[in-house]
Amino acid sequence: MTGSPPDTYEAAMRLALAEAVRAGGRGEVPVGAVVLGPPRPGSVVPGEVLAAAGNDREASADPTAHAEVLALRAAAARIGDWRLTGCTLVVTLEPCTMCAGAAVLARVDRVVYGAVDEKGGAAGSLWDVLRDRRLNHRPEVVMGVLADECAAVLTEFFLGRRA
Repeated sequence: MTGSPPDTYEAAMRLALAEAVRAGGRGEVPVGAVVLGPPRPGSVVPGEVLAAAGNDREASADPTAHAEVLALRAAAARIGDWRLTGCTLVVTLEPCTMCAGAAVLARVDRVVYGAVDEKGGAAGSLWDVLRDRRLNHRPEVVMGVLADECAAVLTEFFLGRRA
């Protein structure tokens, strides 16, 4: 775990959950992500919402259209720089290797996630790309924020698909 208190990110996680629910309503796996800007000078509270997205792989026929990648792209476009230094990526599900790699390459300061992904997570469960000492950038990781709510959205979606 890290120095940032998880409750600092609950409001942002609720925004990510709303994106996940919207994605699920479109038939996408319900994962949502939000990118928060850097804290204001002298503050530890994350900054404004720069971007939000939900999974869009099915509609776009794009295997890279994960919520995290889409939110990182939108945040970078908004600030006009691929370096998202000082920013926080908040996501409802533990990032996969692609998304964890994108967070590292975008130079985000922290990644906050809700539900653990034991089958494909790359932020501590199956792999730990975000804290791999061989990489040139290692974001802070805050896990378990609204984990039960995040997991419930996914469970409900997959139960509905099996019915």
